[in-house]
Amino acid sequence: MARRRGVSVQAGLRMVDVSGKRVTHREAIAQGWVSMRPATLSALAQGLLPKGDVIAAAQLAGIQAAKRTAELIPLCHPLPLTLVEVTVAPDPPSRRVLITARVRADQRTGVEMEALTAVAISALTVYDMCKAQDPGMEIGGLCLIRKTGGKAGSWERKA
Repeated sequence: MARRRGVSVQAGLRMVDVSGKRVTHREAIAQGWVSMRPATLSALAQGLLPKGDVIAAAQLAGIQAAKRTAELIPLCHPLPLTLVEVTVAPDPPSRRVLITARVRADQRTGVEMEALTAVAISALTVYDMCKAQDPGMEIGGLCLIRKTGGKAGSWERKA
């Protein structure tokens, strides 16, 4: 291990070689949320915030983010995705905007990072578009819900 300016640096970092893996149908679903004041959530749901349609902007941001995940996360493989679906839904009882992303590809490596990135960027977009009304918002719950495909097969988060 080399040292650079007092920081340990792992020698030989590289992308994982997936050339020996079989191409399979992969899908990942991730979720997260943004909590906010009830008045902010109501204005968001009614489309009354000054920056415009928060739901549509957050959905588009999440889709774009999934497609650009390899540019954002070092050593992440760039993947041609076959589906990116982002749902952004106000949930008044919880005082949250719930965000879910589903990503699919026929590839040699999974799409979990793309789904998680889509949710994270969607949540940040919600925050950005609502921050003038409610700077105390909280982003949380970012997690993988389910993945399918690949050698390891399916995995699902326990409730």
